[in-house]
Formats: sequence, structure tokens, C-alpha cells
Amino acid sequence: MSIDYETDYDVGQDNVQVLGMDLHNPVFFISAVLVIAFVAGTLAFPESANGMLNGAKAWAIEHFDWLFMVSGNIFVLFCVALALLPTGKIRLGGQKAKPEFSTLSWFAMLFAAGMGIGLMFWSVAEPVAYLNGQWYGTPLGVEAGSEEARHMAMGATMYHWGLHPWAIYAVVALSLAFFSYNKGMPLTIRSAFYPILGERCWGWPGHIIDTLAVVATIFGLATSLGLGAQQASGGLHFLFDTPNAINVQIAIIFGVTAVAVISVMRGLDGGVKILSNINMTLALFLLFFVIIAGPTLLIITGFGTTAVDYLSNIVPLSNWIGREDDAWFHGWTVFYWAWWISWSPFVGMFIARISKGRTVREFITAVLLVPTIITIIWMSAFGGSGLNQAINGVGELAGGISDASLALFQMLENMPFTSIMSFLGIVLVLVFFVTSSDSGSLVIDSITAGGKLDAPVPQRVFWAVMEGVIAGALLYGGGKEALKALQSGAVATGLPFTFVLLLMCVSLYMGLSAESKRLKALKTA
Repeated sequence: MSIDYETDYDVGQDNVQVLGMDLHNPVFFISAVLVIAFVAGTLAFPESANGMLNGAKAWAIEHFDWLFMVSGNIFVLFCVALALLPTGKIRLGGQKAKPEFSTLSWFAMLFAAGMGIGLMFWSVAEPVAYLNGQWYGTPLGVEAGSEEARHMAMGATMYHWGLHPWAIYAVVALSLAFFSYNKGMPLTIRSAFYPILGERCWGWPGHIIDTLAVVATIFGLATSLGLGAQQASGGLHFLFDTPNAINVQIAIIFGVTAVAVISVMRGLDGGVKILSNINMTLALFLLFFVIIAGPTLLIITGFGTTAVDYLSNIVPLSNWIGREDDAWFHGWTVFYWAWWISWSPFVGMFIARISKGRTVREFITAVLLVPTIITIIWMSAFGGSGLNQAINGVGELAGGISDASLALFQMLENMPFTSIMSFLGIVLVLVFFVTSSDSGSLVIDSITAGGKLDAPVPQRVFWAVMEGVIAGALLYGGGKEALKALQSGAVATGLPFTFVLLLMCVSLYMGLSAESKRLKALKTA
């Protein structure tokens, strides 16, 4: 199979210049109108908007829960197959390409962009909630509070944060990196469909794909930014007794968005890279503190038991047929898969931008295994400490999760230097907040500029501001049910992009397979 990548398409040929911005027509304008219309409608009619979002989420879950579950499994198996097949030898950027970033900086950037705020928010709250069967019952219907529930709590938490989400990211990242660096296509989502669509990529099919990517990304980001604002507000309430209210959370969003705007103006090297390295340093410091100050022996042995709990339950948790825990996997797993899928254009394109020079096998191994191993360590420390306190009746967690945004701080309350470590936790959430917004703005900016890597600064600023505005609108529209509003936004936008990702797998295999045969023929010749 041979694919002709010769094209007359020029990245900037559909772009228009407006107020110093280089805008791709019609992707930028359709995306901007949809986003602004959503914000205006939510602010004008918050109750109706919240009802619409919850209705969309319920409909998506009722009719397409199987699609999310099947797709998640396909992405993992597909990535493993690509690494094991001869396609694994292909180097992104050509056989002589060299990595642009050190391995450590590469890990730091992909991890900070890919998980960040979510790990801070859920690392304590999620396993404790599973232990007690709060909100949606227990995973696989095990008895709440039992020893089996403790093991299942860690296994199910890792299931949501391990191989599946990173496989979703890897599919998008690898597609973009291969077609951009190896085939000279613009660094935008539509380029990944060239083997299927050919020159139609540059027409309306491509416009629709890129617009879906922008909308999915901005809502996925808004979910994370909203969670970050809730946790930062909860931490400030815990430390300084400030009101943990929607208006405080919205104020945090706009304050951090202002910092993100400054960072995004500095670009990849001057902003994201520096903040990601700071992030990893602070996160490692907090991690080592929890390991030392918490139940150290339990945490260290927990590294192995958490991995075993994860691997032993990955198959039953991946099955969607005949489950006794419909409410649980609808409320948790389907939401997570939709959230990761809605994040995938952003994280995938960001990882693609920093991964030139890596082989496909090296890329997939690193993107799947390294974050999963780090997450096992992180969850064993934070989730293990939280479970230990809940089981032994220590502190607030003994009564279950009263407020998910406070769980981390309630766990730290029973360790030394509570105020200092809680303040560090707030800072870490805020820095993760900035890096997520920053990275997302650079990516959305690239898509809405037709694949250009260095679009004008005003464009980056526009999308950084829009991310903050949507997160604020979702919190405002959701009111007391703000967390559900955030989840509903992610599920509603993640569903249509699931179909895009499945087609992307087909297109990527076509491209890599043809390239592998071409390289083999050259070597033989």
C-alpha cells in the first residue's frame, strides 16, 4: 500500500488577518461563535443550561456507554500492537531526527499536561469514596468497607488513571507527530486523516474535524480548571476559613487565567517548560513528604499491591456486559473516558509537539508506562494514606467524603506541618492550573490557525481567556451541582470526538504501515 502525500495545500491559504491575528477560516470563527454562544446562554439562563447539560450527559451514557467502554479497550490494544509490530521502529521526524528535549523534561511536560489537577483533586477522594460506596455504590458491587473493597478501591482508581487514558492520548499524539514530522502535514487534527480523506482534509470534512477538536478540548480543559478552582477554594477555606463558594472559585479561575495569559505569551520554552519543571519539583517534594510522614511501610508495600490490584481487576472493570454496578461505571468510568477523550486533542497535540526524534516504540512505551508507574506511586501514597485514615477512624475521612475538594487537605491535617503542606498543595493545584490552561491555549491556537506553530500572541491570549470564561460559566450554571455540570460538559463533548478517534486509529495504521514498507524497501535496495 502506497500513500501519496503530495499536496498543493498551503497552511495559510485559508487564513484571514483580523486585529493582528492569523485566523483559519472557518474553524476559528465557528469555534469562537459556539464557545461565546454557550457562555452567553449559560450566564443568561443558568438553570436551563444546567438542565440541558445534564440531559445530554444522561442521553450519551444511556445510549453510548458501550461505545466509551469498547473504544477505551481498543485504544490500549492498538497502541500495544503498534509498539510490537515493525511500525515500532519508525522514528518521528525521520530516521536521523534527534529529540528536542531531555528525557526528564519530556516526562515532566507530558505528565503535567496529561493529569495535573485531576490527580490532586481525586487521589484521596476517589479511593475513599469507592471504599464506602459513596455517590454511585462500589466498583463491581463489592461489600462497602470490606477488605475486598479496600483492594478494589485502589485497583479501580488506577484503572481510571492508568493505561486507558494514556492510550487515548498516545493515539492522537502519535498521529499528529507522524503526519506532521514525517509527512510534512500541518500540525492539526485533520492532517491525521489524510490516508482516508486525501485532499478532502483541507475542505469541509477537515473543518468539521478541527472544530470538533477545539470544542471538545475547551470543554475538557474547562472541567479540569473548574476542579482546580474548587480544590484551591476548598484549600483556602480549610487554611484561612475563607468562604468556599462559587464566587470565590470563579475569582480563582480569573486570577489564575491572568497568570496563564502571561505564561502563554512567553511560549513553549519560556512558559510551559519552566512551569512544568517547577510543577514536577513541587509534586515530588509533596509526594516524598506524604511517604515519610504517612504510614511509610504501608505506602511502600502499597506500590506493589496497588499494581496487583490494578492488573487483577483491569479485565472485569473493562467489561460492560452484565455488570451489577451500572450506576458506578456510568457515573465514574464512562465520565472518565469521555473526559480523557475530550482532553485528547489538547494533550495529544502537546505531546506531539515535544516528541520529535523518538521512535514509535520508545514513544508508546514512555507515554503508556512511565505515567502509569508514577501514578501507581502517587495513588499508593495519597490514596493509601487516605484509606488508612478512613479505615482506622482517623480524622474527617473516617466519616467518608463530605466534600471532594477538601479530601486532600483533610488527609494532610493528620500529618505534621499541616498548614505548610496544605499551602504547598494549593500552590501545586494553581501551578497545574496554569500549565493546563497554558498548554491548552497553545494547542487550540495551533488548530485555529490552520496548523501553524507560532501564531500571533493575541490569538493565544483569546483562547486562554475563553478557557477561563467557560470554566467560570460551567461553575456558575451548575450552582450547587457545579461538579456535575463540569462532568456533563465533558461527557457531552467527548461523545462525538470518540468517533473521530476510532477513525484516527485506522488512518494512523494505514500511514505507519505504508511507511514501514517504504523503509524496508529502501533498506533492501
